[in-house]
Amino acid sequence: MKNKSNIILLAILIVLVSIGISSGLLGLNWSKIQFPQIPQNPQTSRETIKIISEESVVIDVVDKVSPSVVTVSINTTQITGGGIEINPYDPFSIFRQTPQQQQNVQENIGSGFIISSDGMIVTNKHVVSDTESKYTVITKDDKKYDVQKIYRDPVNDLAILKISASGLKPVVMGDSSKLKVGQFVIAIGTALGEFKNTVTTGVISGLGRGISAGSPYEGSVEQLDNVIQTDAAINPGNSGGPLLNSSGQVIGVDAAIAQAGQNIGFAIPINVIKDSLNNFNKTGQFSRPYLGVRYKIITRDLALMNEVPEGAYIQEVIAGSPAEKAGVQNNDIITKIDGQKITDQNGGLAKVMSSKKVGDKLELEIWRNGKIVKISVNLGESSS
Repeated sequence: MKNKSNIILLAILIVLVSIGISSGLLGLNWSKIQFPQIPQNPQTSRETIKIISEESVVIDVVDKVSPSVVTVSINTTQITGGGIEINPYDPFSIFRQTPQQQQNVQENIGSGFIISSDGMIVTNKHVVSDTESKYTVITKDDKKYDVQKIYRDPVNDLAILKISASGLKPVVMGDSSKLKVGQFVIAIGTALGEFKNTVTTGVISGLGRGISAGSPYEGSVEQLDNVIQTDAAINPGNSGGPLLNSSGQVIGVDAAIAQAGQNIGFAIPINVIKDSLNNFNKTGQFSRPYLGVRYKIITRDLALMNEVPEGAYIQEVIAGSPAEKAGVQNNDIITKIDGQKITDQNGGLAKVMSSKKVGDKLELEIWRNGKIVKISVNLGESSS
C-alpha cells in the first residue's frame, strides 16, 4: 500500500515539474536549448553555390549581349548546267547540250557584333576578304540587311560593316589590358556557319600569343600577335564574334582556332580594336604607318653564318616611299629603330612598326657595307 502511494506521489511530482518547465516557471526555455545537428559537407555547399552563380552569370550575359551578335553571310553566284544529257525523244540527235544557269547562293561564313545603333558592325577582315562578293548581315531575330560599305583594317584582322538600320543594340567594350589567365569568358557566334547564337564558355588559357588566322571559306591567312588564347569552343563561323567577360563586356574578337589542338581558340584583344576604331572615327578610314621597304628577317643563325648582324635585310626600297626619301638602300640591314633591336625573337620589323603612327619620326640604325649608318625617316600613310 505504501509503495503504491509513493508511485502516485512520484507521478504527481513529474507532472508538476513538466508544467513548470513548459510554462517557464523554472527559468527554462525550450527555444534556447541547443540540439545536435547533422553535420553538412561545406565543400558540397560551396560547389552548389558556385554552379548556381556561374549559370546565372552565363544566362544574364547571353540575354544581354546576344541581340547584339549577328551572322555574316556571303552572296555568291554559282553556274549550273551546261552539260550533255541523253535525249530519248529524238533518235537522230541522242545527245543534247543543256543550257547554263546562274543561281544566287547565300552562305553563312562568320559572325560580328553591333557597335552603334545606326548599323556599324565589327567582324574579322578575313571573313569579308573577298572584295568582289556582296555580304548580308542577319540579326538574332532573323532580319536581313545588305552590307552597304566595308572598311578593312590593313594592319589588324578587323573590318567594319555598315548597314542601313536604326535602333540596334550596341555592345559594351571592356578593357583587355586587365585580363588574367584563368579568367572566366563566354563566346557567342554562328558555329560552323550553321548554328546561330551558339554560346560556349571557358577561361583565358593564355595571353600574348602569336598565331596565323585565316578563314576556311576564304582561304586567306594572316599573322596576328599578342592575341588571347581561350579554351571556350571557337569553331569555324565564330570568327568575328565577341569574347565576353562575366559582366557582358566584349574583351576580344574571336579570330581563329588551333587546327592541331583541341579546345584552343584565339581572340584579338578589344583594346586593339578600340585603337583602330578611334582612328577610324577621326578619319573615316583605316590607315597605317608606311615605311616603304620589302625585307627579309636575318635570324641569329643566318647572321652567324654570313657574318652580318641580325635585323631586317632590305630586298627592295619602294619608289617614292619615305624610306627612299630618307636614303635607305637595297642590301641595307636595319638593326635598330629608335634604339629597339630588330630580331625575329621580338617580332621583327612588323612588330616595331605596329606601335608607330603616321607622321612619326624614326631613327634607323643601318648596317651598310660593314659600317653603321644612322638615318632619320618620317613615316608616311598607307591605306591599302
